[in-house]
Amino acid sequence: MTAPARTRDSAELIRAEEPVLAHNYHPLPVVVARAEGTWVEDVEGRRYLDMLAGYSALNFGHRHPALIDAAHRQLDRLTLTSRAFHNDRLAEFAERLAGLTGLDMVLPMNTGAEAVESGIKVARKWAYDVKGVPADRATIVVAAENFHGRTTTIVSFSTDETARTGFGPFTPGFRIVPYNDLAALEAAIDETTAAVLIEPIQGEAGVMIPDDGYLAGVRDLTRRKGCLWVADEIQSGLGRTGRTLAVEHEGVVPDVLLLGKALGGGIVPVSAVVARREILGVLRPGEHGSTFGGNPLAAAVGTAVVDLLETGEFQRRAAELGVVLRDGLAKLVGQGVVGFRARGLWAGVDIDPSLGTGREVSERLMREGVLVKDTHGSTIRLAPPLTITEEELRSALDALEAVLLRGA
Repeated sequence: MTAPARTRDSAELIRAEEPVLAHNYHPLPVVVARAEGTWVEDVEGRRYLDMLAGYSALNFGHRHPALIDAAHRQLDRLTLTSRAFHNDRLAEFAERLAGLTGLDMVLPMNTGAEAVESGIKVARKWAYDVKGVPADRATIVVAAENFHGRTTTIVSFSTDETARTGFGPFTPGFRIVPYNDLAALEAAIDETTAAVLIEPIQGEAGVMIPDDGYLAGVRDLTRRKGCLWVADEIQSGLGRTGRTLAVEHEGVVPDVLLLGKALGGGIVPVSAVVARREILGVLRPGEHGSTFGGNPLAAAVGTAVVDLLETGEFQRRAAELGVVLRDGLAKLVGQGVVGFRARGLWAGVDIDPSLGTGREVSERLMREGVLVKDTHGSTIRLAPPLTITEEELRSALDALEAVLLRGA
């Protein structure tokens, strides 16, 4: 009789990763084994309130019943055909996602970085076929402190040296301007410009929210200058900021929309480029593809995500609870918080450096049963599932206050 496998504890599992996993992440020392809603549990049974939600991939919480049901039903029928054949779930997914965003066509992909790479290719193809930019001369304007992924092309226009150093030579064709600076953006656009690619809110940079009117200005500039506006809403979109899309806060619609993370419901990787017909229509068979892009399982889950967003419930929750988050953080300014930026259920919180780095504060919160993640310096990010209750949100803020009052 085979003996049951021995369960390894958190410390042993973390040690076991060291020799066999590439060291491309520096996770907090917690080993999650189970999750439900806004809570996760480690292998020892300790529970933690998830205030990160997979960088917005878990907007609807862990294992949302409607999404799990959609996945189970599809798993029993069909999971993958490749795009060599049609499947019976893809048309509805594309129709519903286009309808949700107010655009026309969908290019389904898998990861956020794939969506960004695809958006870049589409913008360049449009520049050559429609705008008439000479071959291999197209440029794309991006913002400093951006985060769009970590592929070789994407890190070519990153200003984060950790992401860039050691990975050159870099892909040409990008111009970097300061974020939230319309004058600099206008000066960078010329006849070779295919697109302006920006995050409506810069997530990795610390939830940097532009001035009122900036996004409307980007929309106006790109129209006047005859180039595309590609909005990367992979983190900011799908309910996170209290609207379906962050661009809706200024009532503008980009030419190309990049979606991911929450589109897969925390179950499967799903991303998409969504655009006007005359833009995505430049692609022809063989010019771009993905074996798993638009697979039936992803389409089923993605359609269920659209179902949830069409109710407006999650956008309302993010807006209403966002007030609680903002007011709670405001009370901590001068009590260990030196500043913060928040929109909906998303905040970047700058901790007094004398109290520790963002990493150190994140580890202290972990010991209080609250999971967050640091970004640059002494900044931490808060992005709970949109299913969080007011009581849970207030308890997380109380934990942050307790950690700050105890000091370094």
